Amino acid sequence: MDKIPYKIYLTEKELPDTWFNVRAAMKELPESFINPKTLKPCMADDLRPVFCEELIAQELNVTDRHITIPGEIMDFYKMYRPSPLVRAYNLEKELDTPAKIYYKFEGNNTSGSHKLNSAAAQVYYAKKQGLTHLTTETGAGQWGTALAMASAFFGLDLTVFMVKVSAQQKPHRKALIQTYGGKVIASPSDTTEVGRKILAENPHTGGSLGCAISEAVEVALKNDKCRYVLGSVLNHVVLHQSIIGMETKTALEKYDIKPDIIIGCAGGGSNLGGLISPFIADKIEGKNNIEFIAVEPASCPSLTRGKYAYDFGDTGKMTPLMKMYTLGSGFMPSPNHSGGLRYHGMSPVVSKLYHDGYMTARSVEQTKVFEAAKIFARTEGTLPAPESSHAIRAAIDEAIKCRETGESKNIVFGCTGTGYFDMTAYTAYNEGTMADYIPTDEDLQKGFASLPNVN
Repeated sequence: MDKIPYKIYLTEKELPDTWFNVRAAMKELPESFINPKTLKPCMADDLRPVFCEELIAQELNVTDRHITIPGEIMDFYKMYRPSPLVRAYNLEKELDTPAKIYYKFEGNNTSGSHKLNSAAAQVYYAKKQGLTHLTTETGAGQWGTALAMASAFFGLDLTVFMVKVSAQQKPHRKALIQTYGGKVIASPSDTTEVGRKILAENPHTGGSLGCAISEAVEVALKNDKCRYVLGSVLNHVVLHQSIIGMETKTALEKYDIKPDIIIGCAGGGSNLGGLISPFIADKIEGKNNIEFIAVEPASCPSLTRGKYAYDFGDTGKMTPLMKMYTLGSGFMPSPNHSGGLRYHGMSPVVSKLYHDGYMTARSVEQTKVFEAAKIFARTEGTLPAPESSHAIRAAIDEAIKCRETGESKNIVFGCTGTGYFDMTAYTAYNEGTMADYIPTDEDLQKGFASLPNVN
């Protein structure tokens, strides 16, 4: 038996007190956001009607590698952090692989996911600014739950536009959000102008994160004491999630473990970006040769089949234009069970790192994802979220390659949360009614047709 413990815990004193800003380490920065009305780079004034002041400063910060985490947020983090880095001994045995597999587990809080890391920060800054109300979107419900928890803690009102198909598939997520005081509206809805427009054009749509974002932004723009907060994609969200990578790096160094492969699931890119940030900064400087792998659903393949172009972040075309890998803001993903990954675009930071060759990407069908989820659940004892299971699938595949080649690699992946609110999906897989959907080139072309002509 190796000397590595089953779970590597950091002490409270070892908990990082700064976030890591990977953009300050990049040789070439992502392209600036563009104001769609002026077609000029976005400045703070352009973002002020939608976002909190301090979050805007973090969004635009490209010089400071380390940003201090305020004491109030640190106190919140200490309720559930640091999270464990787990050696997957049982999974290794099941796969009969010489690889050593580790996963950073982010499900040790009621929201069941990593989303609480950014929710706490964003609500704290909103409260500090004197705001009283927040709006947001949520796909699978992890972000909505996390934000409801943080809003209850800091005393702000919250309205959550939940993707309609996810609201139908995950009613208990809705109940949890409501338990913490959040108001939940299935999106697209008839409560907003953009929602009514989307329903008029596609009355039977199951919705998308892009639709829900549009509705949430519209509501925020109509109330001076309200701002919109986002659970992924943007620079400041990746920044907050870097607490995952910072802890992982410290835990690995504690036992002199040098990762060969780091894997994360990819929807909007926040957990992946946060996990890899401190490691990929070292790779940029030539200090390691880690293989970074982004894993996305085959039904919503923004990195693997999308275009690197300027696009809106929402279906209603209300956000700034962002240079990212995208399927087009008009793309409507199929109602698969990984709701947190059903987004048409990818974080500009992650997109740029991928475009510049610092990482690779692959897409997987959901039946293969749930096959991996069951293997993980039966060996490691934790039921993983469908989103997390994309990373598990790739980790298993890489471990099998090691078995076939005889190589002993250190594989690290992010287990972003638990799947206890995803039993409808597990039932569909267990009963053999789950189907895979892969968009055709013609399907993708419909989304690409919605791209703005500014590239």
